[in-house]
Amino acid sequence: MILLMYVNCVAQPPLEKGDFKDSDLVEVTTLDPTICLEIRYATDNNFVGRPVYEEARAFLQRPAAEALVKVNKELEPLGYGLLVFDGYRPWSVTKLFWDITPADKKKFVAKPSVGSRHNRGCAVDLTLYDLETGCEVIMTGAYDEMSKRSFKYYSGGTAQQRAMRDILIQKMESHGFKGFYNEWWHFDYKGWENYRLQNIPFSEIK
Repeated sequence: MILLMYVNCVAQPPLEKGDFKDSDLVEVTTLDPTICLEIRYATDNNFVGRPVYEEARAFLQRPAAEALVKVNKELEPLGYGLLVFDGYRPWSVTKLFWDITPADKKKFVAKPSVGSRHNRGCAVDLTLYDLETGCEVIMTGAYDEMSKRSFKYYSGGTAQQRAMRDILIQKMESHGFKGFYNEWWHFDYKGWENYRLQNIPFSEIK
């Protein structure tokens, strides 16, 4: 908690010039409660090894959140739903990630000097879950795994794992999201550049 308060108070995102859309962050589960959450950064089950969020919630800019609901509806007849790991992320958390990540792994984290699309509310980390069992679908690599198994086009793993990963990518990209080549779970929503970097804690989002 002390660390969170220090990061939020001291670190501030770079000043951006230009015209930006007003932020309209919405809580994803208020639009579709069947979208499941597993907000790892609110727990110690993450690469930091401790919570960096005070609340286990997921927010996105409204157009991105509405598109995510459409993806979830399309997956239902296939027997799957969306399991969200992260959405909007305060800039100070991005800076923390950068600061603690070794140099040879920094391709898996965003530079604070330019910020992350998560900081704009236009990126989401997610996977699939099985509607019948409620279990997370096994992909080619684990969430936040800093290895080649995380690559969007990784050719290893089993045929089933690659097929499930590709279903997720296809459904997301058909609704305005674009997958990130280093991380199969990360998707940016179109028009992300129209929103400012933000450093608002979850508790202050209206």
